[in-house]
Amino acid sequence: MKFNSDVEAVDALRSHYHILTKEIQKAIYGQDEIIKEVLLSIFSRGHCLLVGVPGLAKTLLVNTIAQTLGLDYKRIQFTPDLMPSDIIGTEILDQNKQFRFVKGPLFANIILADEINRTPPKTQSALLEAMQEKSITMAGTAHKLDEPFFVLATQNPIEQEGTYPLPEAQLDRFMFNIWLDYPKLDDEITIVKNTTSDFSPQVEKVISTEEILFYQNLIRKIPINDNVLLYAVRLAAKTRPNTEHAHDYANKYLSWGAGPRASQYLVIGAKTHAALSGKYSPDIEDVQAVAVAILRHRIVKNYKAEAEGKTIEDIIQEFLK
Repeated sequence: MKFNSDVEAVDALRSHYHILTKEIQKAIYGQDEIIKEVLLSIFSRGHCLLVGVPGLAKTLLVNTIAQTLGLDYKRIQFTPDLMPSDIIGTEILDQNKQFRFVKGPLFANIILADEINRTPPKTQSALLEAMQEKSITMAGTAHKLDEPFFVLATQNPIEQEGTYPLPEAQLDRFMFNIWLDYPKLDDEITIVKNTTSDFSPQVEKVISTEEILFYQNLIRKIPINDNVLLYAVRLAAKTRPNTEHAHDYANKYLSWGAGPRASQYLVIGAKTHAALSGKYSPDIEDVQAVAVAILRHRIVKNYKAEAEGKTIEDIIQEFLK
């Protein structure tokens, strides 16, 4: 792709984003903010943890986004008996008595890790290693994963029996923690009307793999003012109880705060949000727009917060004031 300037390239990214959104909305109703956050994370080279009750079209959302992006998509249903080799692949002895690596479902561009907390830590770790390193190792040989590589993992917040909750260190690998809520009544009427008839939306490919990779690199080159960078870093620092820059709410209601990866994601997320909003450099409002989804799974409440009914969102909003 060739543009006369980065400004022209940002304009093209924004145009692609609006076309992508309209195309995805052909199949997904009433989840505009969720669509925006998922696309934000893709262009930021991040991964998403999607939390919501069953039946909110999480699988359809990922499938639809994969179609509009023209990317290879695989869905992995996580279960207690799932082994690491079931997702990364295994070596087999072929007819020539040679070991041959057979790739698992992780070798795709978009992975839906359905109910990631239903599988043991060993298998969770295999997925999270691939997310971080963009490669897997089998029998001492490293196998690179295709780019772009994006994982959207889902969790059911209701049923916790027979689950293996993700530790905070593993949760930190996800850029966004996105909460899905029930659709509005008007949206649900549209959903039911379309899904109980012979209506079948035709979703078209909007963007190429090369363009996605180009835009991901473009986001990194977007300049950011020092005051916005400082705001993002200080926002993460506010969440760390009993430290120099801790907010009063952090000291009072948190047992653990966000690490440096939160600062990095706040900056890159703000850059992407600015570009998709038609701006050529992020401001503080762009940092605030992505802060809740980035910080939500990186701070841990203490017993006082639980006793007083303080939610994570309440505490983050105090940090943003």
